[in-house]
Amino acid sequence: MVSSMETALKKSSASRLGRIEGQVRGVARMIDEDRYCIDVLTQIRAIQAALNKVEQEILREHLNHCVAHAFHSGDDNEKLRMVDEIIDVLEHRGR
Repeated sequence: MVSSMETALKKSSASRLGRIEGQVRGVARMIDEDRYCIDVLTQIRAIQAALNKVEQEILREHLNHCVAHAFHSGDDNEKLRMVDEIIDVLEHRGR
């Protein structure tokens, strides 16, 4: 099984996650400061959108490399495992 992520995606994801981390701290401060609820909710939505972007990029990488590798391997069990794995992740998305 192929499991390593490309260096460019690692750097991009780490950078995005760092910004998201800062946004989360900012929202915590907003709550501590009793900021207007809609402003807090707007920032939370921005965080969710940013996390979704990271998720999409990593999923794309997984499909293009790990899943493609499994399908090219000819191993039917590996193909089914990869498909089941993706379905499981997508079914539990947002829970």
